Amino acid sequence: MIPFEEIIIRLVLGAVIGGIIGFERELHGRSAGFRTQILVCIAAVLIMIVSENYYYHIHNIDDALRIDPARISAGALIGIGFLGSGVIIKSGFAVRGLTTAASIWIVSAIGLAIGGGLYLEGILTASLTVLTLIVLRLLERRIKTVGYKRVIISTPSGRDVEETLGSVFAGHDIRIHSTNYEKNHASNDITYDFTVSTRDNESVSRLFHELKSLDFIRSLRIVG
Repeated sequence: MIPFEEIIIRLVLGAVIGGIIGFERELHGRSAGFRTQILVCIAAVLIMIVSENYYYHIHNIDDALRIDPARISAGALIGIGFLGSGVIIKSGFAVRGLTTAASIWIVSAIGLAIGGGLYLEGILTASLTVLTLIVLRLLERRIKTVGYKRVIISTPSGRDVEETLGSVFAGHDIRIHSTNYEKNHASNDITYDFTVSTRDNESVSRLFHELKSLDFIRSLRIVG
């Protein structure tokens, strides 16, 4: 059986590590923040302690009995997957919460390591996790990634409208991937639904201001 003092050390260390990672998530307003990460890590530590103690308990009852202590912890990781999926949100073309879901998953793995007495491995993984969340966030801000938007425009019927809009998009280095059309028979207007992409987020703002100045555009909406 695991000594009581050892159990206390593992639980407290799990709370500290979960709190450090959760604090970083809390600073950036993520749904799974300080308290959630602490609870996940403590739960993982406790699950591993229960698994280990249960193994020793069964072994003391009868040496012939065989039990795999890893089975309970494997089930815990599956359960954590459902918790992580709850923080993933799809908004337009963007999927938010993936990093937070991954942090919940790795916090549970760290908790299992601490609960199994692998202190060095758990602390090293926690350090790499915090380093990834903080340092690589700064690096991501310097990288111009491709962003997708929907540009929805209503105009009167006309042959050269789409060509004019296409040249406006090209002037802002915005690429059109697909176009959907819808005609309003009551007003005889045509609605263009463009799916576009760009590496420069400011170009979308410039595009909006140029498009709204065109007199043949009846309505304009950019989403994504």
